[in-house]
Amino acid sequence: MPNPSRAGLAARWVVSALLLMHGAAWAADPAASRLYEDALGRFEKKDFDGAILQLKNAQKIDAKMLPVHVLLGRALLARGELNAAEVSFDEALKLGVNPTEVLLPLAETMVAQGKPGTLLSDQRFAHASLQGPLKGKVLLMKAAAASDVGDQREALKLLAEARALDNAGAESWVAEVPIRVRARQIPEAKAAADKAVALDPKSPAAAYQQATVAHVSGDLKSAVTMYTRTLALKADHVDALVARAGLYIDLRRMDEAAADVAAARKADPRDPRAAYLHALVLERTGTKDDVRKALIEVTNLFDPIPMEFLRFRPQVLMLGGMAHFGLDQHEKALPYLEMVVRQDANSPVSKLLARIYLRLGRSDKAVESLEQYLRSHPGDTQATALLASTQLSLGRYARSAQLMQEAVKKTDDPSMRTLLGISLVGAGKFSEGAGELEATLKKDPKQMQAGISLVALYLESGQGAKAVATAEALVKLQPKNPGLLNLLGQAHIAKGDAKNARTQFEQASSLDPAYLDPQINLARLDVAQKSLEPALKRLNAVLAKDDKNVDAMLEIAQVYAVSGQDAEALRWLQRADDSSGQGLKPGLQLVDFHLSRGRPDLAMEAVNKLRGKQPEAFAVLMAQARSQLAAKSVNEAKATLNRTSTVVSYDAAALVQVAELQVQAGNVAGAAHALDKALSVRPTHLRARAMRSTVYLMQREPAKAEELAKGVIASDPKSALGHVLMGDVYKTRNQNTQALESYRKAHALDPSGRSLLTLFTAMAPTQRGPAVALADQWLKSHPDDATIWRALADAHAAAGDYPAARSAYEALAKLAPRDADALNNLANVLVLLKDPGALAVAERALKLKPEVPYIIGTTGWAAFHANQPDRALQLLRDARLRDPDNASTRYFLGAVLAKQGRAAEAREELQAALRSGNRFAYAKEADGLLRTLK
Repeated sequence: MPNPSRAGLAARWVVSALLLMHGAAWAADPAASRLYEDALGRFEKKDFDGAILQLKNAQKIDAKMLPVHVLLGRALLARGELNAAEVSFDEALKLGVNPTEVLLPLAETMVAQGKPGTLLSDQRFAHASLQGPLKGKVLLMKAAAASDVGDQREALKLLAEARALDNAGAESWVAEVPIRVRARQIPEAKAAADKAVALDPKSPAAAYQQATVAHVSGDLKSAVTMYTRTLALKADHVDALVARAGLYIDLRRMDEAAADVAAARKADPRDPRAAYLHALVLERTGTKDDVRKALIEVTNLFDPIPMEFLRFRPQVLMLGGMAHFGLDQHEKALPYLEMVVRQDANSPVSKLLARIYLRLGRSDKAVESLEQYLRSHPGDTQATALLASTQLSLGRYARSAQLMQEAVKKTDDPSMRTLLGISLVGAGKFSEGAGELEATLKKDPKQMQAGISLVALYLESGQGAKAVATAEALVKLQPKNPGLLNLLGQAHIAKGDAKNARTQFEQASSLDPAYLDPQINLARLDVAQKSLEPALKRLNAVLAKDDKNVDAMLEIAQVYAVSGQDAEALRWLQRADDSSGQGLKPGLQLVDFHLSRGRPDLAMEAVNKLRGKQPEAFAVLMAQARSQLAAKSVNEAKATLNRTSTVVSYDAAALVQVAELQVQAGNVAGAAHALDKALSVRPTHLRARAMRSTVYLMQREPAKAEELAKGVIASDPKSALGHVLMGDVYKTRNQNTQALESYRKAHALDPSGRSLLTLFTAMAPTQRGPAVALADQWLKSHPDDATIWRALADAHAAAGDYPAARSAYEALAKLAPRDADALNNLANVLVLLKDPGALAVAERALKLKPEVPYIIGTTGWAAFHANQPDRALQLLRDARLRDPDNASTRYFLGAVLAKQGRAAEAREELQAALRSGNRFAYAKEADGLLRTLK
């Protein structure tokens, strides 16, 4: 044997020395080895906390001890500390451990962190160079990962590659089952499960997968048997225990369920599924406090788990969502349930998700969830009814009615017919809707929902006597029901019987002092009777019991608004809005508050806040359009209305409202489009037909308008509406005699203030005397009809009869002391009559609407006539800057400037007023004054 070279000897010596040094270092402190061995024993006994503690102590002694890093990674993985586990495995790899030693637990860590894609892309998990069983296991894990990310084809390809390595083994067939189940390939899943059991009858994993196939197939009896067989093979099989416990709960076999839950919790105390089932068992057998404590335990187990990990486990996600839902933690439930539905839009979880959206005030999201679910489950009447109710809450009555008509064909249930009736009413079919409700109640007087809905319908349509009769019948059935007594009180209010209303509200409140609605209604009665202090006292008492009661806050705002304390009213509206969460009601009232006071800028701020809650809600979009119109942002309003028309889809009632605002925006084509869309699905929708007739006249197509009007008369000859429409057609054609005759017919069929207003307005320009006589006669029997007083006053003013106009405006102002427009018009008339009280009246109007340009202008003009030129000029310049298109304001300003000798400025204002092209009351005066300045 040749002698080695000196260099060779040296190299060997170095290697040997290094090995000896490593061995010396390993053996230098046996304490680290003892700690490791102790940790290993603890790990095998599933004392993971103790194992981790000992391993970290060992690391303090020897930070490079490879077995410590590997076992620490496995212990951390078992305890669910996934990031820390990954760090330990990576550290082991850096220190030189063979990758095959940590490949599988590292892969588990990736999957547990919700990173299945990493197994498919990271080179650490490349399987080409692997050998034997390890390669097969990695392939099966990667197949499951591919299924997790939705790549069914790749999953099956990897599965086939694994099976080629061990065609006789059951493991690949076991792995195939969940992949097939996820893809809804149930026959293939059953075949794979049966094959796995045939290949290895003693495999708990194979038996469990066979049971899961029976479970998802709906064969619950077989599933119980098969889960039992699994547990005979492995008594602490947690998945089988959890699954069988769930089935026992469904079958109401609570003792057996409790036993399985206890066994599962013992086998794995940190399994959140077993904890949730424990809560379900307690729901049937324990107290509310027990259930709540159990649900809190569940959420404490779920919430630390990364959502990325849960993302591919829909059943676990569902339990997390339901646990939070059970604790009324709706915001926390959402991400769990949304992820379930994101993976499976057909899941019944969509219904629970919709209910949560509704509780959070996100109705549009509820609609989206339910509609998606119903595409694959069209026969689910429960989901259909929930969707119909949601559409109803959004004002999409036609869609709600359509859904309920379909549902009633499948399940003729009284509650379904009740919802159908409500929907028909909302869709404009009042008689059909009322008929459904009345028939339901007649068939079964105990149908409370039908009765309550019918009372609401009577209240809405002003039929107080019918509302009282129906509510009284309901109270006879349940005389101690405070909710029904409260409803009866509301019916008495509609009938004009405040005394009996108060009696019912007081009785309801005495039966249940915690029921606050009657107290709020009593406060409303107080306000109506001008008893503002008692009203505030009641409402503050309500808030003392429930400081988040939004209705009470809104009523307090109304008290302050009625008493002229706008700052306080606004403060309470904002407080209600802050307390409403995702609710829209206070925000919508804020919009109305600002618009009624001429502040479209502030209204738009309120709209923007509403958009942050429900940007696509119908009420929000309509509030936005109204605010834009008030701000004269006409193009923006048109765009909003076009968007609204798309959002409401084919909801006829909503489309009619869109069309009305489109007309206000001057977008007649947009109004026509919305109405045609409504009529394409609801050709008989009365309001849509009427509005379309009106829009045809705007489009100068009277023949089409006439056709629709005659159709309305033919379909409902006792309705005044068709005759009003025909009157409008005749009026467009200047056939005034025929127009008046149609309006008279309408008033005879519907002797209301509304029909009288139409007739009066048509008569006043040519038959002022008879028109005034007609209005006077009406007001003798209806002295509180503010609408007719306003029309009469306007007609007198237009005819130059200022004393008569003054009397009518004063009567109107007495009826409505906070009607800023009535006061503004009265101030103008008083100026024309040279009455020194004009300025005081104008100031009252300005206080009510301090930002409205034309009221500012009127006040400036009144100040000028009250010999206050400086105040007049200040106000008129302000009004002119706010609304430069108002010809009257520019005339007023020109007149004041001319009086002060500022001829150039005055000429500019007067010329602008006359250039406006609008005929205005002071055109003759403006022209005359301008001639004196040239």
